[in-house]
Amino acid sequence: MKFRALLLLFVIVSLSVGVLVATAQDEDVRGAFLESRPKTTNLNGPSRRHRRRPANTNSVTSANTSSNSNAKPANANTTTNKNSSRKSQTAIGLGYTIFMREPTGRSIRIEPTHEFRNGDRIRLALEPNIDGYLYIFDSEDGAAPKMIYPDSRLDGGDNWIEAHVPIEVPSSEESEERLRWFEFYGQPGGDRISIVVTREPLQSVPTSDELVALCGMGKDKCPWQPPTDVWQQIEKATKAEVKVATTKNFGEAQTERERIAMTRGLGLDKSIPPPSVIRVNASSNEPMLVTVLDLMHK
Repeated sequence: MKFRALLLLFVIVSLSVGVLVATAQDEDVRGAFLESRPKTTNLNGPSRRHRRRPANTNSVTSANTSSNSNAKPANANTTTNKNSSRKSQTAIGLGYTIFMREPTGRSIRIEPTHEFRNGDRIRLALEPNIDGYLYIFDSEDGAAPKMIYPDSRLDGGDNWIEAHVPIEVPSSEESEERLRWFEFYGQPGGDRISIVVTREPLQSVPTSDELVALCGMGKDKCPWQPPTDVWQQIEKATKAEVKVATTKNFGEAQTERERIAMTRGLGLDKSIPPPSVIRVNASSNEPMLVTVLDLMHK
């Protein structure tokens, strides 16, 4: 009996330590992600929606690499400069929240593991921590993936994103209510959503004018389906080590400040609730971060 009691005590202590370590890791990941948010946001400022990437942007840098007091002189070795830049760059991170529309019209946070029913309507709120590029692919019931973002109808097919400037998918600015949400209907099944954030554009993936021209050629061209080599590159990135933090704010409604910042594309400041889930690459050298959501329709 004494042995069993000691064994039970050991298990309880081990579980408690594990919870404390996981909580500490959550706080570290969440704190590092939110630290690069702006201190304040002017909700009356100009909207950042429908801003295409500046033509003179030749390379994308992270939010935290604007200046470096240890920078090398202009005539320093080029290779050394590149290596230093890689060491100082921020690991790619993405915060996401799934909002579901209530009958009253409110948007509430739900868990990614929520089982959806016919008529349920949801929207993804995405917050990157770097300036870069966003791609979203959808695979229904194991079918071949299709690109649902960028969209030729939005921002001219552009997919450039800015650190902590949120993206709504679908957009709440769509002209018709039915287009502002993903709605579950028909037979039960599953949707696998793959969200890809990259520092540089993915090769061989049409965006901007190229995507607009492609989609204008007929409905059979869009949604665009990635070829095998592109998809293999994305699948390979899913195996990279990622740190994850979850905020237990499920069931809470979207705040007014959050809604305004989301719809106007304003930077999310530290006063706005954190994303429900934050994922950050363990290595800052990873060129992309892939987040996979399996949405179950019962």
